[in-house]
Amino acid sequence: MNGAPAAPPTAAPAAAPRRLSLCRPDDWHLHLRDGPVLAAVLPYTARVFARAIVMPNLRLPVTTVEQALAYRGRILEALAAAGGAPLHFEPLMTLYLTGATTPAEIDRARQSGAVHGVKLYPARATTHSEAGVQSIADCWPVLERMQERGLPLLVHGEAAHPEVDVFDREQRFLEETLAPLRQRFPALRLVLEHVTTAEAVAFVRQDPGPTAATITAHHLLYNRNAMFLRADGGAAFRPHYYCLPVLKREAHRRALVGAATGGEPRFFLGTDSAPHARGDKENACGCAGCFTAPLALPLYAQAFEAAGALERLEGFASHFGADFYGLPRNTGRVTLVRRVPAALPPVRAQGQEFVPLGAGECDWSIEDDAAPA
Repeated sequence: MNGAPAAPPTAAPAAAPRRLSLCRPDDWHLHLRDGPVLAAVLPYTARVFARAIVMPNLRLPVTTVEQALAYRGRILEALAAAGGAPLHFEPLMTLYLTGATTPAEIDRARQSGAVHGVKLYPARATTHSEAGVQSIADCWPVLERMQERGLPLLVHGEAAHPEVDVFDREQRFLEETLAPLRQRFPALRLVLEHVTTAEAVAFVRQDPGPTAATITAHHLLYNRNAMFLRADGGAAFRPHYYCLPVLKREAHRRALVGAATGGEPRFFLGTDSAPHARGDKENACGCAGCFTAPLALPLYAQAFEAAGALERLEGFASHFGADFYGLPRNTGRVTLVRRVPAALPPVRAQGQEFVPLGAGECDWSIEDDAAPA
């Protein structure tokens, strides 16, 4: 594993399966960007996942149903151009919540059949969140309508105030924003995205309402040492491991592994794959985000194998998310094989390179895998 390991290496059991067949999974948290970058990264998801919840934080935020449907059209056009139409990949669209969002837009979203959630970004919490919510109280009428219509609120759970330590932002958000929100809207469907702390795991488990959480592969595999230390323990900032919310302490990583591998239906797969060009990552002011789409399912398999829980990967990856969103489980299958890691070159778009996290390090891959042209 590249970088300082998140935990003492765990040898694979002697009888570890070399092939693993799963019901075709879904990705319940994905960034696809737009334009040439969209065309370059989309095939990596579409060849493995049947559906994906597509994030709305483009440079021009997707705040209306009209914009969401136009974005969906561009995704399907890019898929067809890449020869991916036979895979029947379905993008599940979302709206970007702002103080100007109206209850009527929620009605249109529900009626569209294409919009499956509304994303809450606290202002300035992450990439392209400048238009995000300044005060959650501004959104009470919209959240009331979402509760009535059963449309999920997808939450980037960080308190983005300058005085809050970056490693405490998730815990502070739970205490200051999410707990009061849940009390006010007890039936609102909530998905706490990319949870990173033991406190978030506990919140999801204990909440009496319809609450779930996505967990990324990188938060399962790495703790915060991966950002700051080489494999030999030497100090070095390693920007491709920098994401928001940031990687946390080892105790939090272990709590996430317990939640993901425990067969609990409230926790399911969401890669949060977020492509940034190498020059924007390896930069004096580098962008936050881990580009995991090219190796997403193999990275999850590696994490589940290390925990001795490969038999529970299918529920986490293929069943629980569909059940929460009220969608049918997929009928196709995907096969993983365990073999010596193969080199994976950077993805190229607009003359730039996008470096996949875990390339050349993961012991699992998709059977008959080949990088998209």
